[in-house]
Amino acid sequence: MGRITILVATDDEIFQEGLCRFLEDEEDLECVARAANGEDAIRLAKELMPDVAIIDVGMPLLNPTTEVAHAAEVASQIKAAHPAIVMLMVSAYGFQPTMLASLEAGASGYLLKKTSAQELISAVRSLYSGKAVFDLEDISKLIGHLGANKGVTMGGIAPLRSREVEVLQVAAKGASNKEIASELGISERTVQTHMVNIFRKLEVNSRTEAVLRALREGWLALDDLT
Repeated sequence: MGRITILVATDDEIFQEGLCRFLEDEEDLECVARAANGEDAIRLAKELMPDVAIIDVGMPLLNPTTEVAHAAEVASQIKAAHPAIVMLMVSAYGFQPTMLASLEAGASGYLLKKTSAQELISAVRSLYSGKAVFDLEDISKLIGHLGANKGVTMGGIAPLRSREVEVLQVAAKGASNKEIASELGISERTVQTHMVNIFRKLEVNSRTEAVLRALREGWLALDDLT
């Protein structure tokens, strides 16, 4: 099995250098590219197609006229060019207004930059294996933010059935369809059908979005993420 290739995109030179050094010390991880701005990150992701991209929410784009939140724009363009890539957003300041936009653009995780090196390394492996990784305090703030804007950011949605909630509860822990099927005693095809129905009802395009929407509606609790 090859090494997990990683792009580290941040204008924080100390964080970038330290993180890449820790990554390179791991036998199964390889930092293949570094970027100091959003445009370089997008270009390098397209050229090198890394497995994982770690993107600093506060990193600037070279184009100052963009009207799109920087992190969300970078995440969106990278995901569009390389759908298989897994993206971890990192922030120095905790909850940011761009957090939801970044997750909706395709990011699978959101952590603070003060997170220890070992936790970040563990997060990379978890993300690569298909699990979502979040800072629970920030997710809690995000849910509060969504609640305060309820009815503005999202219209009425169809309620989830009990089995759909069960599927999403297991999926929220990062389980694959096969693992969900095994835990619930149903077939993978049935899991796929439930996920399609969940996405349709919640009007989302990814598991991350589905989990966030379900958290907001009260169908999931923060404990379901751990």
